[in-house]
Amino acid sequence: MAALTSADLEPLCALDTPTICNALEIATPERRAYGFNRRPLVAPIPGTKAVVGYARTATIRAREPHRRNRDEARELRLKYYAHVAEKPLPSLVVMQDVDGPDRGFGAFWGEVQSNVHKALGCAGVVTDGSVRDIDAWAPGFFVLAGSVMPSHAHVDVVGIGGTVSIAGMIVVDGDLVHADRHGAVVIPHASVPKVLEAAALLARREKVLLDAARKPGFSVETLREAFSRADEIH
Repeated sequence: MAALTSADLEPLCALDTPTICNALEIATPERRAYGFNRRPLVAPIPGTKAVVGYARTATIRAREPHRRNRDEARELRLKYYAHVAEKPLPSLVVMQDVDGPDRGFGAFWGEVQSNVHKALGCAGVVTDGSVRDIDAWAPGFFVLAGSVMPSHAHVDVVGIGGTVSIAGMIVVDGDLVHADRHGAVVIPHASVPKVLEAAALLARREKVLLDAARKPGFSVETLREAFSRADEIH
């Protein structure tokens, strides 16, 4: 399928992830109970805006040192960076920590990685691993993580591409992912127009309820009438 243009993606960035999830329930009702993180993730940088990008999946490990020599390790890391920079852009790294119970023991992400990835056209990262250097993070680079930790230990990339699971969210390399401080969700490429239409419909319906709730004298009967008026909006 042809990549979506910036004009296609920009309206998605104007919406928060809960709204995207609500819209997906209308646009793709069969996905109502999956496609998003099922366990909490941390948004450690205040004020970060919602992002949408093409998933560049990878796996990391930090508990034990890898067995590659220096040249092999460097080539794997450069291969990973090349993958992040591949078109279509923007990319969004979705990185699974495979250290099991010790997940997050070592932080791959910090000042250097956030700046390098941003320069490669990456919008941010969603990971169940840890992050650090919060005060020195690249400005505007999105992050949603499993935890905040101080050391990188033996962390390194061990796999590139394929399917990963982040806090219960299954992501395939190339998926379109929307994320904000609430969490992340996969948007099927073909569903983007329907998602935007559904989000606009929900906003019109919710406005009726919100306007009613904010007026003096609100009651259950007022709410009943507001629900009836909202149901008539299509």
